[in-house]
Amino acid sequence: MWRKGSSEGSDRFEYLQTLVTEFQDTDNEEAKEQVLANLANFAYDPNNMEYLKQLQVTDLFLDMLTEENENFVEFGMGGLCNLSMDPECRDIILQSSGISMVTNCLSSQREETVLSAITTLMNLTKPSSRSEITDPAILQCMLRFSLSESPRLRNLAAVFLQDCCTQEQVTQAEQQMQGRQTAVGIPLPKD
Repeated sequence: MWRKGSSEGSDRFEYLQTLVTEFQDTDNEEAKEQVLANLANFAYDPNNMEYLKQLQVTDLFLDMLTEENENFVEFGMGGLCNLSMDPECRDIILQSSGISMVTNCLSSQREETVLSAITTLMNLTKPSSRSEITDPAILQCMLRFSLSESPRLRNLAAVFLQDCCTQEQVTQAEQQMQGRQTAVGIPLPKD
């Protein structure tokens, strides 16, 4: 628990800084996973946003998207998803080639990673990024996901198509997909 009063902010910052330092200093994969999961959870709380920006946690989460360890990718993607609601963090993600990194996570076998990637793409959508986010390959992937047996994946993909795309883009992607059952290189998640 955070102590109430004027030191609450500094206590919060120090705790988050301790987590980041622990992540960077330990060689134990399990400990890194636990710290990364904690940081992703703390990214959900707007009270932590300024501290997480100071500690450059957005960059840490982006770095996790290219790791071999699927837990690192899942927690990194989850943390980015939480941070992507903040305009400053969104800009950091966009300026760091984040769209392509997030898009690569759509091919994860882990449903949580894919759900976080879709939500992050939605959060990253703004006029300057819309054309990249609504690329036909991404739309075709979302159309495939909209056929998923998973209600969470199916519904989120449908929301993406409705909120981020024009009907013309969706229709064009559907026509390009005629007769194909899977998006090239993008398998449906297993869990």
